[in-house]
Amino acid sequence: MKTTFSWYMPSLFSVLLFGWMSVATPAMSQDLQFRDLFNGKDLSGWVDVNTSPETWSVKDGLLVCTGQPIGVMRSDRQYENFILDIEWRHMEPGGNSGVFLWSDATPDPNNRLPLGMEVQMLELDWVNQNKHADGTLPPIAYVHGELFGAGGMTAIPDNPRGNRSKSLENRCKGVGQWNHYVVVAVDGTVKLSVNGKFVNGIRNASLKKGYLCLESEGREIHFRKIRIMELPDGMADETTTAALLK
Repeated sequence: MKTTFSWYMPSLFSVLLFGWMSVATPAMSQDLQFRDLFNGKDLSGWVDVNTSPETWSVKDGLLVCTGQPIGVMRSDRQYENFILDIEWRHMEPGGNSGVFLWSDATPDPNNRLPLGMEVQMLELDWVNQNKHADGTLPPIAYVHGELFGAGGMTAIPDNPRGNRSKSLENRCKGVGQWNHYVVVAVDGTVKLSVNGKFVNGIRNASLKKGYLCLESEGREIHFRKIRIMELPDGMADETTTAALLK
């Protein structure tokens, strides 16, 4: 029986997530490397947008955010296709934060947060501290890596909870414990690994190139590793790229 592979068109995600090294050339392997976005010493590479000089600091090699005031700091340049490797921990029960992808880094005056693809970072007790008016709890889906377009960005969720995409499995750890996200972002599609397993995705984001933003939203959070592997350019054009900021 003759076997044909004409139906098999490996996507960039399948190559990245399931062994692209086995098909990559030596030149590709050398070019695709992680580099640090946080050097463990200072805030080089980051620009405060609307927080304060006291909001972000470096202590004992950790990036510390007080959570006050609400707002963001952004990367000093834009990114299109990439893998983001980031570790974080909340230091207070019910803490709230996140990282924005492909962001315009321009805060909405009503909530002080920008447009972008938010990768949610909530502490497990958040749902207990934010009950609905009738006393019921919000879904635990909030805390373990929801993906959603914030500030007017649109996207199609893989695992819908309204216009948000919820993780299929709760893998986040609680207050004081480190969480590890791997975020694969290519051509408006995002896949998220939470503590060693891919559990969520969203696609067709209305922006495909923009800034990375770290969020300050009320309570202390720490980051100890932020690194990025830039991937080849894709489908972003003028209509799907955030405006450049000075």
